[in-house]
Amino acid sequence: MTADVVVAGGGLIGLSLAWRAARRGLSVTVVDDAPGSGASRAAAGMLAPVSEAGYGEEALLRLCLASLDRYPAFLDELAADTGVRVPLRSAGTLVVGFDDDDMRVLADLQTFHVELGLEVHRLLGREARRREPSLSPRVRGGLHVAGDLSVDPRELHPALRAAAEGAGVRIVGSRVAGLLTDGGAARGLALDGGAELRAGTVVLALGPHSGALPGVPAVPVRPVKGQILRMRAAAGLLEGTVRALVRGRSVYLVPQGDDGLVVGATVEERGFDGTVTAGGVHDLLHDALDVVPGVSELELAETLARWRPGTPDNAPLLGPTSVPGLVLATGHHRNGVLLTPVTADAVADLLVTGELPEVAAPFTVDRFGAP
Repeated sequence: MTADVVVAGGGLIGLSLAWRAARRGLSVTVVDDAPGSGASRAAAGMLAPVSEAGYGEEALLRLCLASLDRYPAFLDELAADTGVRVPLRSAGTLVVGFDDDDMRVLADLQTFHVELGLEVHRLLGREARRREPSLSPRVRGGLHVAGDLSVDPRELHPALRAAAEGAGVRIVGSRVAGLLTDGGAARGLALDGGAELRAGTVVLALGPHSGALPGVPAVPVRPVKGQILRMRAAAGLLEGTVRALVRGRSVYLVPQGDDGLVVGATVEERGFDGTVTAGGVHDLLHDALDVVPGVSELELAETLARWRPGTPDNAPLLGPTSVPGLVLATGHHRNGVLLTPVTADAVADLLVTGELPEVAAPFTVDRFGAP
């Protein structure tokens, strides 16, 4: 079967760009043997470009801010196409610390944010607890980022699938076995069992698996393991996201839905190791309890491990490659949920016009000198 575009990967990135491309008149097929079971399944859904901003990542910050700006309209269009309203949580983020070292880190972070023109507010310990009464009395102070949002990826993914299918996207439940080429150009995907899907353009959106697809030139993407916990019976515990430094480790607590709470996440260079370890669960629970003691009363509903698609500079790979007809939409590392709208728009623009928008131009693979 022939399509204008075939997308390898049915996570948030793959489905959103397929939806956008189909709405602009292209015939699109998405291939994934288990859509939504990868990083989309585990992610906490923080839309937090300011509190996530890192030194030396200014270009990535601009991309993240552009995507955050698009989120309300993105969800409005999703609701218009599906009748499903995916809610945004808008209570902001508190970044808190416990000791002198933590407070020095927060002071440096605030200075960095102010230099970038970002809006953050320094809080004393009592001011932080006034905003989030469940915080430990040992919290010394923090930063409040009012503009950070969050969304539940487990609500977003099925809505995107419905929108894509409603726009005419065909979803094929199969494992991608390799890239099909003809005369050095991408011409489709080979599937398990020997089937082939031909297309004018192939988009690689396989997350951490993007670096190992047969037939694809070297793509600098690696799996970065993260263990994460999901709690229940958390209604009223937190209003917004809380991030903390605890003995040099970072932990976050993100409320979801009416009574859910996500606690995460470890960062481990262990390849495709999907083991949930006693040590990982212990560290996350220990640090979460230090920050919000009331976590001890919650139900531990789920533990899981997935892999972020990491790149050498923690930024995504977007746009064309040296292989004609092969486009990248991968490597989003810790920002996959946040970068979904801007990635979808940028790749759809490229597919329709042949030009990558300016906002995405710094993130092509050739920045690494890749073949």
